[in-house]
Amino acid sequence: MSREHEHDTHRRMRGVVVSDKSSKTITVLVTRRFPHPKYGKMIRQKRRFHVHDETNSAHVGDTVEIADCRPLSRTKHWRLVQVLERNPDQAVASAPQPSAEGTPAQ
Repeated sequence: MSREHEHDTHRRMRGVVVSDKSSKTITVLVTRRFPHPKYGKMIRQKRRFHVHDETNSAHVGDTVEIADCRPLSRTKHWRLVQVLERNPDQAVASAPQPSAEGTPAQ
């Protein structure tokens, strides 16, 4: 069987980064909604995944896409595919603040 006709069979999910304190690792919260099998009420299920981020490019609040991969550690079985949307608050917080030395004293 040729490789060019094989499909990407890795499971992919979207979620929000809730922690980026570890080096090359982020924690992603994935929320999925589905109807209850018997009653039909919409249920929200939340799961947290430890994700490998080789370049440390994702930060708290970013929306990311992740895919499963081989086990990288005891709890890390997912890898970062791409950052879909940046957290706007993170960009404001990382902007340099003007120094107070340049302002005249009142």
